[in-house]
Amino acid sequence: MARGRKKETLTPEERLQAALVPESEQPYPVPGNWCWVSLQTIDQYQSSSIDPSKHSDTLFELYSVPSRADNHPEIVMGCEIGSTKQIVKKGDVLLCKINPRINRVWKVSQHTENVLLASSEWIIVRNSKIDSDYLMYCFSAPYFREYMLSNISGVGGSLMRAQPKYVKTYPIPVPPLSEQQRIVDRIESLFAKLDEAKQKAQDALDSFETRKAAILHKAFTGELTAQWRKERGVGMESWKNVSVSEICHSLKYGTAKKSSSEGTVVVIRMGNLQDGEINWDDLAYSNDEEDIEKFKLVPGDVLFNRTNSPALVGKTSIYRGEYPAIYAGYLIKLGYDRSRIIGDYLNYSLNTISAKEHCNSVKTDGVNQSNINAKKIGAYVFTMPKINEQTEIVRILDNLLAKERQAKEAAEGVLEQIGLIKKAILARAFRGELGTNDPSDESEVLALLQCDS
Repeated sequence: MARGRKKETLTPEERLQAALVPESEQPYPVPGNWCWVSLQTIDQYQSSSIDPSKHSDTLFELYSVPSRADNHPEIVMGCEIGSTKQIVKKGDVLLCKINPRINRVWKVSQHTENVLLASSEWIIVRNSKIDSDYLMYCFSAPYFREYMLSNISGVGGSLMRAQPKYVKTYPIPVPPLSEQQRIVDRIESLFAKLDEAKQKAQDALDSFETRKAAILHKAFTGELTAQWRKERGVGMESWKNVSVSEICHSLKYGTAKKSSSEGTVVVIRMGNLQDGEINWDDLAYSNDEEDIEKFKLVPGDVLFNRTNSPALVGKTSIYRGEYPAIYAGYLIKLGYDRSRIIGDYLNYSLNTISAKEHCNSVKTDGVNQSNINAKKIGAYVFTMPKINEQTEIVRILDNLLAKERQAKEAAEGVLEQIGLIKKAILARAFRGELGTNDPSDESEVLALLQCDS
């Protein structure tokens, strides 16, 4: 049998020519001492795997996609790992192929003395001549994320996959090693300042519900209107404990008929109840004249969500008459006595911590959803002053909570802006536009092609 021809060894110059991306295929210009190379020509990773279950008493350090959220690998026994994993080492860069719309890149570190593993959802990149942090940030750069989305398999969300065979062909800008390190230092310096601002904005956002709950507590214990009562010579004896059923002449379930994408009247569904108001996005409609007459809403009607997930069941909103509407069967219309209570006061009272605790205590849990019937919400007891004080409470709450919502929206805007600024920094970094490049640095592309496994 004839032997196959021995694989031809390329000279350094030939290897360089094979590695370089032709100018016509380069995503954009870079400084003269940089070069564009395809990822596969610099990747030194050679596939190596292990079945941890065959080493049941051994501890492993596992880089899984879920643990990426905590930025720390799992420390697990081999007997707890149910499938074969990839063996990795410190400095490897992991690029997640699941749903590449989510930017998940991770650098392997050595947290313990245990063997390092990565789940199969990661594409592993290794090169001892390129700064690992440089590669990690490069894989998060806007140009590279666009490439990641250009060749995907599967449809929608977690079913989408980046394909390794294409990913390994993507171009990478490679500056001299000293410039790589300066770029990393500059990125991390800028990101540190942004992260500080991000934490403050996130803290403000996280405390929104706490601040809102505190304001509502003050409202329904009389604290917000203490001065108002003092000026009018009114005491807390004017406040009464009442149940929802006492001040409602009806607790009426909505239509059970199926809605449609077109029609003359909006059908308000549970998803439209948001933060005490009606959200008019994602609407359904009805043309059923009988239902329209039977379930029509009038401004001031309060709707209670009787069936939803455990976290959302019991939310309420007030209808203000923006569009003609009826309401769906998962909602209850609270037909309250308008001579005794203001709709906004009732709506606010059902958004307090006390109301939520009542709902949690009386809800019936099923598979992925909970239910609170009319009788159970009717039993909720809350404090109610006279109409004129209710009006003052609603006025104060409207003002205070509007300011809180503005603060929340401002914090959300800051977080969004920080995300955009980080993308802009990464885009400039990998174009050589951060002001760190030294033209006298020599390109080290030949050195990085001398692959050490």
